[in-house]
Amino acid sequence: MPTGLPVPKLIYSERRQRDRWREATDRDLIAALQRDEELALDELVRRKSEPLVSAALRIVGDREEAKDVVQVAFLRVWEKRASYDPKWSPNTWIYRITTNLAIDHLRSQRSRTKYVEPYRLHLAQVGRSQAPARGLADLQGTEIAGIFEQLSTGLSTKQRAAFLLREVEGLSSREVAEALGCKESTVRNHVFNARRVLQEALKTQYPEYMPPGEDS
Repeated sequence: MPTGLPVPKLIYSERRQRDRWREATDRDLIAALQRDEELALDELVRRKSEPLVSAALRIVGDREEAKDVVQVAFLRVWEKRASYDPKWSPNTWIYRITTNLAIDHLRSQRSRTKYVEPYRLHLAQVGRSQAPARGLADLQGTEIAGIFEQLSTGLSTKQRAAFLLREVEGLSSREVAEALGCKESTVRNHVFNARRVLQEALKTQYPEYMPPGEDS
């Protein structure tokens, strides 16, 4: 039997490397990717998977499909590691890759979501604030999902993505612009138009959810 470095020591060494990457910044991890250090990618996957799946889910509408999108996104991150531009934050760069893949997926499937969890507030805000007459907050997530999907059929994919990233994910207009590859003014226009479309659809299809005093 050949002799060499004991397996437990190898495992310990890898564990130490993983622990070291947990303390690294996102920029450090991207720099490590560019040196072909695969454990740095493992740390990015650990760190970013859940928020990216959440963002992709709100675009494609299916959790398993969102997970598939994110898996492909990490493959793209690895493939494109040499082309990373330091003028972008790593988070924005990865969001851009994921968002573009999610939009492409949505376009190719021509599907609309059946899952929307955080839209109570945003559907209520579409009616320009104050509590809706019947109370959207009292509805179940599946009801909110169905309502949002009916209302959002009039949105373009870019309007939908901009609205979700800005209003739900809480990204800044600059971050959304970088993620979608457009100007900040375009993002503001997308969000403004999305809110207008949603407001008109809410007023027409679900007037009972409009705030008191709004014309139905």
